[in-house]
Amino acid sequence: MKNAVPMVELWRGGQLESCHAGHAVIWGEDGLLESWGDPATIIFPRSSCKMIQALPLVESGAADAAGLTDRHLALSCASHQGAALHVGMTGDWLKGLGLAEADLRCGSHEPYDREERNRLIQADEAPCQLHNNCSGKHCGFLTATQHMKAGPEYVEIDHPLQRAIRAATEEVTGEAVAGHGIDGCSAPNFAMSLAGLARAMQAFAVARDTGDGRQRAMARLRQAMAAHPEMVAGEGRACTELMRAMDGRVAIKTGAEAVFVAMIPEQNIGIALKIADGATRASEAAVVALLVRLGVLEADHPMAQRRLPGVQKNWRGLTTGEVRLAAGFA
Repeated sequence: MKNAVPMVELWRGGQLESCHAGHAVIWGEDGLLESWGDPATIIFPRSSCKMIQALPLVESGAADAAGLTDRHLALSCASHQGAALHVGMTGDWLKGLGLAEADLRCGSHEPYDREERNRLIQADEAPCQLHNNCSGKHCGFLTATQHMKAGPEYVEIDHPLQRAIRAATEEVTGEAVAGHGIDGCSAPNFAMSLAGLARAMQAFAVARDTGDGRQRAMARLRQAMAAHPEMVAGEGRACTELMRAMDGRVAIKTGAEAVFVAMIPEQNIGIALKIADGATRASEAAVVALLVRLGVLEADHPMAQRRLPGVQKNWRGLTTGEVRLAAGFA
């Protein structure tokens, strides 16, 4: 995270209280358009790269063979809330494959969706792997694995599926992976430069249905995300609310530790950003600022206003400070 530049600040009582520094890249058809910080900084993209991880699912023919819809594909790229619609769809997806919750390798955690969490508490039920925010991605992994006739331990780094994901990652980023870590859902997460991630998002943005197999797969995944934002995250979440605010013209995706990406097909542009301290508050403000800067999101839209810098108030309604974009950013 060397050479990160200030992006988002919190001011209180006329003094700078907190500063979130980071890196951002806007990639166009002719290469790097704009950048802040160091485009070459190496990051783990975390869940922001789920559409890359879903490429083998589509390109192998597994998605069509299993009869997956665009809602399934959006869910395969999701970091969802674990709401009833997400849990129900992943459960039905597994049944359609002749598989069960135990075949997942993502682990269990409490759902982020309040209604579903309350239901579990009232029913004295424990959360299961279907509630995991990555269960849709893992259903996609299982679909591809079954189609490949590969073994059940699909999160192992040398599994045929992960080898295919690594190859796709290197192809769309235009660079060799810089190692790998284990993500929260137990799958490998391949490290890359921020510029490589932005280059990949630009490839998704420029992809069209009329292109070759890779192009069609990219376009299909991007369009599925934009058409079904409720599957990608959930109510109250930035990805869902901001894609709705842009009327499906732009696909965006967050990742843990304050990564955010955007695919803007009408401008053939890809965006990638990373806040060095991992603060979601800052990554959401930063991506909104860039989307506004590029003219694809209205600054006065309520969903933009929820995340753009502005006056901060406490529980009594008193003004306590202000979140600002740092000088020189966006």
